Amino acid sequence: MLSTAIRNLSVTAVVTLLFQNVALADTPAASKVIVLDSGEAQLTLIDEANRKVVGTAPTGKEPHHLMVTPDGNSLIVADSVSNDLIFVDPHSGKVQKRVEGIEDPYQLGFSPDRKWFVTAGLRLDRVDIYKYDGHDLTIVKRIPLAKTPSHMTFSSDASTVFVTLQDSGELAAIDLATQTVKWKMPVGNTPAGLWMTPGDRDLLVGMTGEDDVAVVDWHKQQVVKRIQTGKGAHNFRNLDDGKHVAVTNRVASTISILDYTTLQKVGDIGGLLPGPDDMELSADRKTLWVTFRFARHVGVIDLNSRKLIDTIAVGRSPHGLYFADRAPVYAPNPD
Repeated sequence: MLSTAIRNLSVTAVVTLLFQNVALADTPAASKVIVLDSGEAQLTLIDEANRKVVGTAPTGKEPHHLMVTPDGNSLIVADSVSNDLIFVDPHSGKVQKRVEGIEDPYQLGFSPDRKWFVTAGLRLDRVDIYKYDGHDLTIVKRIPLAKTPSHMTFSSDASTVFVTLQDSGELAAIDLATQTVKWKMPVGNTPAGLWMTPGDRDLLVGMTGEDDVAVVDWHKQQVVKRIQTGKGAHNFRNLDDGKHVAVTNRVASTISILDYTTLQKVGDIGGLLPGPDDMELSADRKTLWVTFRFARHVGVIDLNSRKLIDTIAVGRSPHGLYFADRAPVYAPNPD
């Protein structure tokens, strides 16, 4: 039973997965890129410098999203169908431990104060809130939240987690201290990725069922603007200049660049493969890497020219993407 599994996390958390047919090259630690192939139940490791695949490793079924632990020592891979989390070394990709009994962890995130670990259960119409002591997870509350909770972000004071509900077209706010739903509001067709702008001023919502990003004044619970991007606006990554954020347009197969301060689109990156999804920014801020969900490839974009300069074949339905050595993700936004 789940309650038994949770009580025994200290035991199950040390279960190590056996690698089968895995070839992990001895390249420098900071040079590996970790890609989640959700359709293959595996992760792929790429050498960042030469942009070559150096190995693969098995995961559970449907690994979609990932999140580095607050201490930076582990990268958590959420296996949504296998109902578990795998902790891997963020530099090498080698498995450190497995935590079972975490039901349907599609998206995941740590609150900015590091007290709460939150998972969104896409299949189960539920958000689960855990306490995290730096090693073990303890379930605190399971919150029914229909329909199809997807992506999340937090308020900087760690009081609230915001979650998009894809199939009901809503944005929900959950109070972390009381583990209760504060409010829900309609935002449009198939909301997905979320991004908090600096100063917690606005929430940006990628409208995957439309062709825009909804700007939400969450303090007033109002959509105050829609920024036209491209069909299937989906997920975000800041460009680390304090001003711009990139958003993938999964259906249009483009990436739009938005200005935080003016809430305007300032450019598009085209010539991409089908289904751009998650992104990661190199430590030197020169290249933006992106998973192509429908094309079994990862792409490398030169940000100076805003052109796709390389593609790397990976497994089926690549989704989450991570560099151990990367440009910072602006808090309070999770990976």
